[in-house]
Order: sequence, then structure tokens, then C-alpha cells
Amino acid sequence: MNPLLTQVLERGDIRRGGAFSMAPAPVLASGFPRLDAELPGGGWPRGALTELLAEQEGIGELGLLLPALAALTAAGQTVVLVAPPHVAHAPAWAASGIKLDRLCLVFPHRPRDVLWAGVEALRCGGVAATLLWLDPLFHGQLPANSLRRLQVAAGEGGGGAFCFRPAWLAAEASPAPLRLHLQAAGRQLRVQVLKRRGPPARQAILLDIARPAALSQGIAHVVAGAALPDAAGSRRRSRVLA
Repeated sequence: MNPLLTQVLERGDIRRGGAFSMAPAPVLASGFPRLDAELPGGGWPRGALTELLAEQEGIGELGLLLPALAALTAAGQTVVLVAPPHVAHAPAWAASGIKLDRLCLVFPHRPRDVLWAGVEALRCGGVAATLLWLDPLFHGQLPANSLRRLQVAAGEGGGGAFCFRPAWLAAEASPAPLRLHLQAAGRQLRVQVLKRRGPPARQAILLDIARPAALSQGIAHVVAGAALPDAAGSRRRSRVLA
């Protein structure tokens, strides 16, 4: 091989068409080895948006993230949920390994507030992971540049960024570097990688996902206009979302 070509291919920002990029990128282990094997870097990307496109609600989409969230909160890091469709049930989250004092829920009522809250949470260096449910408040008409804003904000904050969206949006273009289609398969979850930084995924994988119904029921620790820690460890107050 030409020595100059060899040098080019050894660069971290260059990849062959059939291989993952070799550029170093921080990731968070998903807790599912089969899934990690399909994700560039071997885990959920940090500082980049991940879209989780579920065929229907409650099929295990939250269970897919629980091992990673449990690891983050056990390490004393903050996880923020923006506009979840249900009030979380605190005992069920605790039983899944989540430290409740590191979990912050924000329930905006207006579309402009939900997008603002999502961007601010993603930009905050003290937030290790942000989960977002934006589409319901926009009634399926999320502004075209919204995902781009979220992707940029995720890059600024450096945490995990997970946006739950309906599966029918899979056909739409997205700036998210990672997109997964989720479908129930009996007691398992069928995961198809639609988009990743690397070669196309050839087939879906089946994962055993914990799906405790109580995760989406009951009463939980709810914070409106929560104080979010910045990268230096201080706390800045967000405005009240009403």
C-alpha cells in the first residue's frame, strides 16, 4: 500500500467504509454487550444525540437505558428527564438501581419551554444524561431545526442525550448520529440500528429488557424549574417552566 495512503488511513478522523470510525469518542456502556458491539466505541455516545424510535410506548424503551442510568447515578451524577409522558414511580426506579436524589424530572407545559429545557439540560456540564420526550407537546410538528439544536447542545455539555420519538419518524432525516428503531418481540426488545457512525447494521438484535410497569405510574420526585449543576459543581437556577 502507498505509504501516504497508509498515513491517511491511520488518522483518527478517517475511517474505511466498512469499519467504525477510529476517532476517540467518549461512550457510556449500555449494560447490554450485544448492543455495545453494534455501537461505535462500544456504548452510548456522550456529547451526541441518540434517537430512540419506538413502535409504541412501554415496550421496554426505558429499560434499554436503565443499566447506564443506574451506573451514572451510583457515581453521584445527575440524570434529567424532560417532559416524560408519565410521572415516574419512585420505588420502581429505585428498585432498578437509580439513585433518586440524582434524578431530576422537568414537566414543561408549552412547546417553547420543553425545547428550551431540553437544550439547557444538554448544555449543562453537570448533567450526565438527559432523556427527552418532545414530540407530544408539538403534536407531531417538531420544528425542523429542533434536533439540530439538541445535537449542538449535547456536544457542548458532553453528556448522554436520548430523545424518545415515535417510530413513524424513522423515515425523516435527522442530525442525530445514532438512531435506533425499537419494537416489541414477545418478552424481548427488537433493536434495529438505523443510523450510526460506521457501516450500516445488517440485522436487528433481540435483547432481554426489564419492563416494570410501575416505571410509568404513580408519584415521583418532580422538579419544575430545577437547579442544574454546572461543570464546576456550582448550581445555576433555571427559570420555572409553566
